[in-house]
Amino acid sequence: MTRTPAARADIAPFYVMEVMRAAELRVAQGHEVLHLEVGQPATPAPRPVIEAAHAALDDDVLGYTTATGIEPLRIRIAEHYLDWYGVTVEPDAVMVTVGASGGFVSAFMAAFDPGDRVVVPSPGYPCYRNALEVLGVEVVDLPTTMETRFQPTVAQLDALGPVHGLVLSSPSNPTGTMLDGERMAAITAWCREHDVWFVSDEIYHGITYGLAAPTALQSDPDAIVVNSFSKYFSMTGWRLGWLIAPAALRSALTRIGQNATIAAPTLSQLAAVAAFDSHAECAANIGRYARNREILLEGLPAAGIDRLAPADGAFYVWARTDHLHDDSQALCARWLDELGVAATPGVDFDPAHGHRFVRFSFAGSEADVAEAMRRLRDWTP
Repeated sequence: MTRTPAARADIAPFYVMEVMRAAELRVAQGHEVLHLEVGQPATPAPRPVIEAAHAALDDDVLGYTTATGIEPLRIRIAEHYLDWYGVTVEPDAVMVTVGASGGFVSAFMAAFDPGDRVVVPSPGYPCYRNALEVLGVEVVDLPTTMETRFQPTVAQLDALGPVHGLVLSSPSNPTGTMLDGERMAAITAWCREHDVWFVSDEIYHGITYGLAAPTALQSDPDAIVVNSFSKYFSMTGWRLGWLIAPAALRSALTRIGQNATIAAPTLSQLAAVAAFDSHAECAANIGRYARNREILLEGLPAAGIDRLAPADGAFYVWARTDHLHDDSQALCARWLDELGVAATPGVDFDPAHGHRFVRFSFAGSEADVAEAMRRLRDWTP
């Protein structure tokens, strides 16, 4: 047998999962690990969601749904945009997906052809790059810096030449930085002027520490918006997300969904209708993240790590660490081995400069975050 994987399958791994696997191995060997690597809430799904899931297990057949999702859930998602942002979204614009990950792949397939040039800022979520490359799309890397709050500017976009798309997260993974309404409007206006599809990753909306995050739909009704129940609603393992799609893409997205996944998990869909009755419980989670954030923003400088991105939202601190070690993978490996502290090397998010950075997640318990800061403070490079 001489058959080999397709060339497009040769993509970079998602390194945070490699760190997670190393941490699990350490635990299996009987050692403690303080988890600051994975962007996963430590809290379960809200109580109304769990109760709705129990009811569905008892009373529902749990068969297939349509590719776009059950109507009650699409209606609640549409109502959410009016409640939170004052934006009218028709339920027909909503497509329920297998997590935000499934939403991104579907959106990329519907909007971009092989050879199209799509802008992805760095540092940024690595699966954008990897999924686009698998689809034969040319990824145009756009480096960002602390000076632009790790978000792109219109001037930078102007310098890139013709492009077909822009993928952008706000609040950002890994930096936690956020576009305000004015900068979001400027980005969406540039995309409209240049006939560029704007894919707005809004998965961390609701998790902010000051101003609320604006949705791209407030300034561009034809933006492609991706969101999920994973982060704000603490439902990572339920694998449920959604797209708000412009009319021009809806038929294509429906057909892609029918062929790629048939539908998102039915149990998760039925339960998620109740998620929008759970904001008080979710707000309590945000309060815990806010406390953890303060522990990191005080604890990291005390440990000599003081070049930090503004953590406007999400549950990450992006820290420059090359004064400790010029290889963030090696640094994170040492912290795991010597301290039992798991953090994510920046190479996951920025292939060019990520060796100088580490991402710390503060989605876990307050006790673990505080203890991790104590260990880092006492550590000798």
